[in-house]
Amino acid sequence: MTDEKYIKELVAKSGKALKDIESFDQKAIDRIVREIAKYVFDNAEELAKMSVAETGMGAVEYKTAKNLGKAKILWYSLKGKKSIGIIKEDEDTGIIEIAKPVGVVGAIQPTTNPQVTAMANAMAAVKGRNSIIIAPHPRARKTTKYLVDRWNELIKKHGAPDNLIQYVDESSVKRTNLLMENVDVIVATGGPGMVKAAYSSGKPSFGVGQGNVQTIIDRDVDIKEAVKMIIDGRIFDRGIICSGEQSIITPVDKYEEMRKELEAYGGYWVESYKERERLLNVLFPDGKTNKDMVGQSVNVIAGAAGLEIPEETKVIVMPEEVSNKESLLRKEKMFPVITPFKYNDFSEAVDIAIDNLEIEGKGHSVSIHSNNKEHIRELGMRIPASRVLVNQTCATSSGGSFLNGLNASSTLGCGSWGNNSISENFYYKHLLNITRISNIRKNTTVPGDEELWAEEE
Repeated sequence: MTDEKYIKELVAKSGKALKDIESFDQKAIDRIVREIAKYVFDNAEELAKMSVAETGMGAVEYKTAKNLGKAKILWYSLKGKKSIGIIKEDEDTGIIEIAKPVGVVGAIQPTTNPQVTAMANAMAAVKGRNSIIIAPHPRARKTTKYLVDRWNELIKKHGAPDNLIQYVDESSVKRTNLLMENVDVIVATGGPGMVKAAYSSGKPSFGVGQGNVQTIIDRDVDIKEAVKMIIDGRIFDRGIICSGEQSIITPVDKYEEMRKELEAYGGYWVESYKERERLLNVLFPDGKTNKDMVGQSVNVIAGAAGLEIPEETKVIVMPEEVSNKESLLRKEKMFPVITPFKYNDFSEAVDIAIDNLEIEGKGHSVSIHSNNKEHIRELGMRIPASRVLVNQTCATSSGGSFLNGLNASSTLGCGSWGNNSISENFYYKHLLNITRISNIRKNTTVPGDEELWAEEE
């Protein structure tokens, strides 16, 4: 069978499932959505082991934690939300909103986060009575197949139609491109090239931008507490999370205290020029990210660079001078490596963050540890990023958590800064078509010209 015929058959099956689920009510849909999350929650460690074994990235303990945490927050965020029929009636405007499916969703998955991204996209799609076809990264085919097969076994017990959730077998660039050309809507989570292909497909698309999270430490916080949160984020799943902290931008007068706490928490500080050059050559050969080092442990990275580091090391610390504008360490680092910078006044800290984002990661996320509202708002006003995380671990909070108000998601839009169509966390509402009934507003008056054009005092 040709690739073209294979994809067209997948889409046809998905179209039938779309028709079959059209009559499902909210309760029936929510049972299916719950089952998708609950399976990942109940089998978190087994799925984590499978993912690490196949992709060779990340660590079982972190992927287990991710599976557990994301399954819970995703279901919590969708539980009780209306997504079928009339979802809103506004008496003031006279608008009635009616939710309808967008159709067959094509979801392109990354190798770094195959299970959780598949779960998030499947839940968002089915919540709106859409069908979905998941195109896995070639290095995550087995994991995706296993997960989708288990989901279909479980949701069939709740009356779900055949082929509601499908996957592209023997996925390839050609098959993925064909999928994008034939579905109704695309959700693309992955590298810039793939996201660009999604936007070039001629179909409505939701993509993500590259991460490079800049983290500012203000003068009024507990340095020990801030450092712990930052390093926990940097080392989570061995650095492959796009929202993981990348830099520590610290006041000059707090820098040594930060260094002390960082070293106490397992940071190996790179001192010598020789060590630095060896690491840079391993991490960024020819100035590009070494794919073989992505998601690897500090010991593997150090070994590849010919370095001996203490056994208890959690993160490799490679400081950089603000004046070195072309440093590779200003880029996204998809490994447990972090770069400290010094600043004098707060505006300079924001300048450093902006300079780094201009190199890579514009539009994604930044974080700040501060109790100064003026500083937090200055950062928010000036920074070209879609999310500003305050006093939180960015890696595990930017995709939504029980403690913040961000939508739970694994696809984080980066706005026009990151060449994306949205600057918020992708959510089930993005996979709904909304019909708006417009009634004449009651008790309204049309302003006269004098009132209309009067200047505000």
